[in-house]
Amino acid sequence: MNDTEASGFTAVMRLRELAMSGAYAATVRAAARLRVADGIGDRPTTAEELAATVGAEPGTLLRLLRALVAHGVLTEEPDGFAHTEASRLLREDAPRSLRNMVLWATEPWTWAVWGLLDESVRTGKGVFQDVFGKEFFSYLHEDAPASAEVFDRAMTESSRLSARTVADVLDLDGVTAFADIAGGQGLVLATLLERHPQLRGTLLDLPDVIAGADARLRPGGALADRVTLLPGDCRDTIPVKADVYLLKNILEWDDDSTVTTLRNVRAAAPAGAKVVVIENLVDGSPEMRFTTAMDLLLLLNVGGRKHTRAGLSALIARAGLELGGVRQIGPYLHCFESTVPAS
Repeated sequence: MNDTEASGFTAVMRLRELAMSGAYAATVRAAARLRVADGIGDRPTTAEELAATVGAEPGTLLRLLRALVAHGVLTEEPDGFAHTEASRLLREDAPRSLRNMVLWATEPWTWAVWGLLDESVRTGKGVFQDVFGKEFFSYLHEDAPASAEVFDRAMTESSRLSARTVADVLDLDGVTAFADIAGGQGLVLATLLERHPQLRGTLLDLPDVIAGADARLRPGGALADRVTLLPGDCRDTIPVKADVYLLKNILEWDDDSTVTTLRNVRAAAPAGAKVVVIENLVDGSPEMRFTTAMDLLLLLNVGGRKHTRAGLSALIARAGLELGGVRQIGPYLHCFESTVPAS
């Protein structure tokens, strides 16, 4: 086989693999749901042993394990299957667990919308409401509460990966009032409150999310006396006065909703308040395959997007905030710092 033939064969294999990538997502989802990684200890485990642990048929489990090995999620040793760095991230007890992120990215509704990507590309609009008859978050909380719980846990996992980074870069000296807008279950806010004893915080998110807030923030929790848990939708109103507002990985709707949310912050905030937006960018990510995939999923489910640096800067300016600077924090996040101008 000459170089041209080899290159062509490689292209054929790559395109075939891409066409079957839905199967790869299903493979890692099945592993997460069966808790395969939790069932493997420090020594290699046979398919028969693992099947007894996770409650699966040994022969079909073996086929799943082989697929996981093919993708480097597990390794096969002479005496059984063993962990890799990737498989350990599927364990529920892993410090940097991604189990819920894997489940979230492969929830049943995702399969229904991916097949309509060409329609979204043609129209520039999401397809979720056409498929399910209602807006994405309404569907989650009204019709798919289990999926909503997975979403909340996945967002907490994401916050766990970045909470210390955010706490390290935010200058909160002299700040007494802090608002985490659409801050999920409040892991970032709890981290900041523990680090800054003078700080009082408000966590604003949808009612079902607030109900499942970090135990430290709920009544009786260690930080409860310094926190206000405020149910609401930041796209409607943000009835919070603070010195600093944080919007982390939430401005991923359509552009009008992003601008509306930022204007709601401006309407509520005193002049001079800081507004900190943290996002991973399409043009600033070391994991472009993941980021571009998320960009397209956001198009499908909420008509949204992952931003470029210039695009998000323009939306912040459109909302009437004064952008002070943009800097990279950690390996994949960017921090946009702006100020609320005097009226």
